[in-house]
Amino acid sequence: MAMNPQLFPNGMPVPFMNEMFILIRDGVEFDIDKIPGTQGGHVKVKGTIYLSNIRIVFVASKPVGNLYAFDMPLLYIHGEKFNQPIFHCNNISGSVEPVVPDNEHRALYSTHSFKILFKDGGCGTFVPLFFNLMTSVRQFNQRPNVGTETRVDPLQAAQTPVDEMMRHAYVDPNDPTKIFLQQPTPASQLRRRTYHSQSDEHAT
Repeated sequence: MAMNPQLFPNGMPVPFMNEMFILIRDGVEFDIDKIPGTQGGHVKVKGTIYLSNIRIVFVASKPVGNLYAFDMPLLYIHGEKFNQPIFHCNNISGSVEPVVPDNEHRALYSTHSFKILFKDGGCGTFVPLFFNLMTSVRQFNQRPNVGTETRVDPLQAAQTPVDEMMRHAYVDPNDPTKIFLQQPTPASQLRRRTYHSQSDEHAT
Protein backbone atom coordinates (compact mmCIF):
# COMPACT_ATOMS: atom_id res chain seq x y z
CA MET A 1 0.00 0.00 0.00
CA ALA A 2 0.97 3.61 -0.45
CA MET A 3 -0.93 6.31 1.36
CA ASN A 4 -2.00 9.43 -0.56
CA PRO A 5 -0.78 8.61 -4.09
CA GLN A 6 -0.50 11.40 -6.61
CA LEU A 7 -3.83 12.54 -8.06
CA PHE A 8 -4.97 14.83 -10.83
CA PRO A 9 -7.08 17.85 -9.76
CA ASN A 10 -10.25 15.92 -10.75
CA GLY A 11 -9.36 13.10 -8.32
CA MET A 12 -8.18 10.65 -10.99
CA PRO A 13 -4.98 8.83 -9.97
CA VAL A 14 -1.89 9.83 -11.93
CA PRO A 15 -1.05 6.66 -13.88
CA PHE A 16 2.18 4.72 -14.02
CA MET A 17 3.96 3.72 -17.20
CA ASN A 18 1.89 0.99 -18.94
CA GLU A 19 -0.95 1.32 -16.43
CA MET A 20 -4.42 0.73 -17.84
CA PHE A 21 -7.50 1.72 -15.86
CA ILE A 22 -10.25 -0.90 -15.98
CA LEU A 23 -13.14 0.55 -13.98
CA ILE A 24 -14.33 3.22 -11.60
CA ARG A 25 -16.85 2.61 -8.82
CA ASP A 26 -18.53 5.37 -6.81
CA GLY A 27 -20.52 4.97 -3.61
CA VAL A 28 -18.21 2.67 -1.68
CA GLU A 29 -16.99 2.80 1.89
CA PHE A 30 -13.36 1.99 2.51
CA ASP A 31 -12.34 0.50 5.85
CA ILE A 32 -8.60 0.38 6.60
CA ASP A 33 -6.44 -0.01 9.70
CA LYS A 34 -2.98 1.14 10.81
CA ILE A 35 -3.21 4.61 9.30
CA PRO A 36 -0.74 7.03 10.92
CA GLY A 37 -2.14 10.26 12.34
CA THR A 38 -5.67 8.92 12.94
CA GLN A 39 -7.32 8.00 16.22
CA GLY A 40 -6.63 4.35 16.84
CA GLY A 41 -5.20 4.05 13.32
CA HIS A 42 -8.55 2.85 11.97
CA VAL A 43 -10.40 4.76 9.21
CA LYS A 44 -13.81 4.37 7.58
CA VAL A 45 -14.37 6.76 4.71
CA LYS A 46 -16.68 7.03 1.69
CA GLY A 47 -15.46 7.66 -1.82
CA THR A 48 -14.51 6.15 -5.17
CA ILE A 49 -12.53 3.08 -6.20
CA TYR A 50 -10.33 3.00 -9.32
CA LEU A 51 -9.15 -0.42 -10.52
CA SER A 52 -6.27 -0.79 -12.96
CA ASN A 53 -3.98 -3.60 -14.14
CA ILE A 54 -1.52 -2.53 -11.41
CA ARG A 55 -3.51 -1.46 -8.36
CA ILE A 56 -6.70 -0.43 -6.60
CA VAL A 57 -6.84 3.24 -5.65
CA PHE A 58 -9.42 4.52 -3.19
CA VAL A 59 -10.06 8.28 -3.35
CA ALA A 60 -12.01 9.77 -0.43
CA SER A 61 -14.96 12.09 -1.03
CA LYS A 62 -13.74 14.08 1.98
CA PRO A 63 -10.33 13.54 3.58
CA VAL A 64 -10.20 11.96 7.03
CA GLY A 65 -7.25 13.36 8.95
CA ASN A 66 -4.34 13.32 6.54
CA LEU A 67 -5.81 10.49 4.43
CA TYR A 68 -7.34 11.50 1.09
CA ALA A 69 -6.40 8.46 -1.01
CA PHE A 70 -5.05 4.94 -0.54
CA ASP A 71 -3.18 2.89 -3.12
CA MET A 72 -3.09 -0.94 -2.99
CA PRO A 73 -0.80 -2.74 -5.49
CA LEU A 74 -2.46 -5.93 -6.77
CA LEU A 75 0.74 -7.93 -6.23
CA TYR A 76 0.69 -6.91 -2.55
CA ILE A 77 -2.93 -7.96 -1.85
CA HIS A 78 -3.65 -11.37 -0.31
CA GLY A 79 -6.43 -13.16 1.52
CA GLU A 80 -9.11 -11.33 -0.47
CA LYS A 81 -12.63 -12.59 0.07
CA PHE A 82 -16.12 -11.63 -1.08
CA ASN A 83 -18.54 -11.42 1.87
CA GLN A 84 -22.34 -11.38 1.75
CA PRO A 85 -23.52 -10.77 5.33
CA ILE A 86 -27.23 -11.07 6.07
CA PHE A 87 -27.67 -7.74 7.84
CA HIS A 88 -24.96 -5.63 6.22
CA CYS A 89 -23.89 -4.70 2.71
CA ASN A 90 -21.77 -6.92 0.47
CA ASN A 91 -18.04 -6.30 0.76
CA ILE A 92 -14.57 -7.45 -0.22
CA SER A 93 -12.08 -7.92 2.61
CA GLY A 94 -8.40 -8.75 2.58
CA SER A 95 -4.88 -7.72 3.54
CA VAL A 96 -2.32 -5.61 1.73
CA GLU A 97 1.40 -5.31 2.30
CA PRO A 98 2.95 -1.83 2.55
CA VAL A 99 5.17 -0.34 -0.14
CA VAL A 100 8.47 -0.05 1.72
CA PRO A 101 10.97 2.58 0.54
CA ASP A 102 14.27 1.07 -0.61
CA ASN A 103 16.21 2.74 2.20
CA GLU A 104 13.93 1.50 5.02
CA HIS A 105 13.45 -1.87 6.72
CA ARG A 106 10.34 -4.00 6.13
CA ALA A 107 9.97 -4.65 9.87
CA LEU A 108 9.06 -0.98 10.40
CA TYR A 109 5.87 -1.40 8.34
CA SER A 110 2.77 -3.43 9.20
CA THR A 111 0.37 -5.34 6.99
CA HIS A 112 -2.98 -3.54 6.59
CA SER A 113 -6.43 -5.14 6.76
CA PHE A 114 -8.96 -3.56 4.42
CA LYS A 115 -12.61 -3.82 3.49
CA ILE A 116 -14.44 -2.37 0.46
CA LEU A 117 -18.15 -2.03 1.27
CA PHE A 118 -20.64 -1.63 -1.58
CA LYS A 119 -23.07 0.88 -0.08
CA ASP A 120 -24.68 2.09 -3.30
CA GLY A 121 -26.15 -0.58 -5.58
CA GLY A 122 -25.00 -4.03 -6.58
CA CYS A 123 -21.53 -5.38 -7.19
CA GLY A 124 -22.12 -7.95 -9.96
CA THR A 125 -19.75 -6.14 -12.33
CA PHE A 126 -17.02 -5.13 -9.89
CA VAL A 127 -16.59 -8.39 -7.99
CA PRO A 128 -16.04 -10.79 -10.96
CA LEU A 129 -13.71 -8.30 -12.68
CA PHE A 130 -11.67 -7.82 -9.51
CA PHE A 131 -11.26 -11.54 -8.78
CA ASN A 132 -10.54 -12.39 -12.43
CA LEU A 133 -7.90 -9.67 -12.48
CA MET A 134 -6.29 -10.92 -9.26
CA THR A 135 -6.16 -14.45 -10.71
CA SER A 136 -4.61 -13.19 -13.96
CA VAL A 137 -2.02 -11.07 -12.16
CA ARG A 138 -0.93 -13.99 -9.98
CA GLN A 139 -0.82 -16.49 -12.84
CA PHE A 140 1.14 -14.18 -15.10
CA ASN A 141 3.54 -13.07 -12.37
CA GLN A 142 3.67 -16.52 -10.70
CA ARG A 143 3.15 -15.11 -7.21
CA PRO A 144 0.38 -16.88 -5.28
CA ASN A 145 0.94 -14.58 -2.27
CA VAL A 146 3.29 -11.81 -1.23
CA GLY A 147 5.25 -12.83 1.82
CA THR A 148 6.00 -10.36 4.57
CA GLU A 149 9.69 -10.27 3.68
CA THR A 150 9.23 -10.13 -0.08
CA ARG A 151 10.11 -7.01 -2.02
CA VAL A 152 8.35 -7.27 -5.34
CA ASP A 153 8.17 -4.39 -7.79
CA PRO A 154 4.42 -3.63 -7.85
CA LEU A 155 4.72 -2.34 -11.42
CA GLN A 156 5.44 -5.88 -12.65
CA ALA A 157 1.66 -6.34 -12.68
CA ALA A 158 1.51 -4.01 -15.70
CA GLN A 159 2.73 -6.92 -17.85
CA THR A 160 -0.46 -8.88 -17.16
CA PRO A 161 -2.61 -9.16 -20.32
CA VAL A 162 -6.05 -7.87 -19.35
CA ASP A 163 -7.53 -6.87 -22.72
CA GLU A 164 -9.30 -10.20 -23.27
CA MET A 165 -10.72 -10.19 -19.75
CA MET A 166 -12.18 -6.71 -20.24
CA ARG A 167 -13.73 -7.60 -23.60
CA HIS A 168 -15.68 -10.45 -22.01
CA ALA A 169 -16.62 -8.68 -18.78
CA TYR A 170 -20.19 -9.15 -17.59
CA VAL A 171 -21.99 -5.87 -16.91
CA ASP A 172 -24.58 -6.07 -14.13
CA PRO A 173 -27.31 -3.43 -14.68
CA ASN A 174 -27.73 -3.14 -10.89
CA ASP A 175 -24.04 -2.30 -10.40
CA PRO A 176 -23.10 1.39 -10.91
CA THR A 177 -19.52 0.42 -11.78
CA LYS A 178 -18.30 2.12 -14.96
CA ILE A 179 -15.86 0.23 -17.19
CA PHE A 180 -13.29 2.26 -19.11
CA LEU A 181 -13.82 1.53 -22.81
CA GLN A 182 -10.99 3.92 -23.55
CA GLN A 183 -8.41 5.40 -21.22
CA PRO A 184 -9.28 8.75 -19.59
CA THR A 185 -7.64 11.73 -21.28
CA PRO A 186 -5.62 13.02 -18.29
CA ALA A 187 -3.62 9.78 -18.38
CA SER A 188 -1.74 10.84 -21.50
CA GLN A 189 -0.40 14.02 -19.89
CA LEU A 190 1.76 12.47 -17.20
CA ARG A 191 3.11 9.03 -16.35
CA ARG A 192 4.83 7.95 -13.16
CA ARG A 193 7.84 5.64 -13.38
CA THR A 194 8.35 4.60 -9.74
CA TYR A 195 6.19 3.67 -6.78
CA HIS A 196 6.30 6.25 -4.01
CA SER A 197 4.67 6.44 -0.61
CA GLN A 198 4.73 10.16 0.04
CA SER A 199 1.99 12.12 1.75
CA ASP A 200 2.93 15.33 -0.07
CA GLU A 201 2.25 14.06 -3.59
CA HIS A 202 -1.28 15.46 -3.85
CA ALA A 203 -1.44 17.25 -7.19
CA THR A 204 -4.24 19.74 -6.75
